[in-house]
Amino acid sequence: MATEHAVTLATAGPIDQLLFGVYPYIALAVLAIGSIIRFDREQYTWRSSSSQLLRRKQLMWGSVLFHIGVLIIFVGHIVGLLTPLKAFELFRITHGTKQIMAMGVGGFAAVFALAGGLMLLHRRLFDPRIRKTSNFSDIAILTLLVVQLILGLATIPFSGQHLDGSEMVKFMTWAQRIFTLRPGAANHIADVHWLFKLHITLGLTIFLVFPFTRLVHMLSAPIWYLPRRGWQIVRTRRDLAARKAGGRS
Repeated sequence: MATEHAVTLATAGPIDQLLFGVYPYIALAVLAIGSIIRFDREQYTWRSSSSQLLRRKQLMWGSVLFHIGVLIIFVGHIVGLLTPLKAFELFRITHGTKQIMAMGVGGFAAVFALAGGLMLLHRRLFDPRIRKTSNFSDIAILTLLVVQLILGLATIPFSGQHLDGSEMVKFMTWAQRIFTLRPGAANHIADVHWLFKLHITLGLTIFLVFPFTRLVHMLSAPIWYLPRRGWQIVRTRRDLAARKAGGRS
């Protein structure tokens, strides 16, 4: 059965308080408000501009690997960080087991996502036609995601030094305090390795820039496509002719 760890909290310094006590709220607020404003004012840009016609094969493999890996990582982080500790105790899942699962499943998914991300980044940087159709934010956000995946993989050896799950509990407590607006969240991760801190900070930065990049297309499926149930609008030549005739009358 899962047991609680007696954790001696460090006192977070000013930088830690800023990065892990204040910055999360700034990033999440910009993510939510910015996405709503962009959807309201610039719906045409609420999509991912496809370059499939320019170089399909590499896009297919890179996109599949990247999206599968990122989806697994995203769901794993949400479940792993925001599920209350008592829920794991209810199902008799120890913190050590959670730690090993996070390292194994997360590491496997990160390798998939990184391989796909590098393929997508390569085609954007080194294919002249695709480079011309890419703007700065396309390349910048993909670069940030690739760096974030590398940082995530780099933290695995340090996670392996805490197979009792004690570090996992710190991150869970921090995340849950942030989302429940409780004070003192930064104190729970003040003494973790700097690689974890860098990984968290970059993750929050990706949330911050999310509404201003092509990442918003991740929200398109639940907003637009799922409720459609496969239908589409079709305009025939007869409809267009009727419209023109009506306009002249």
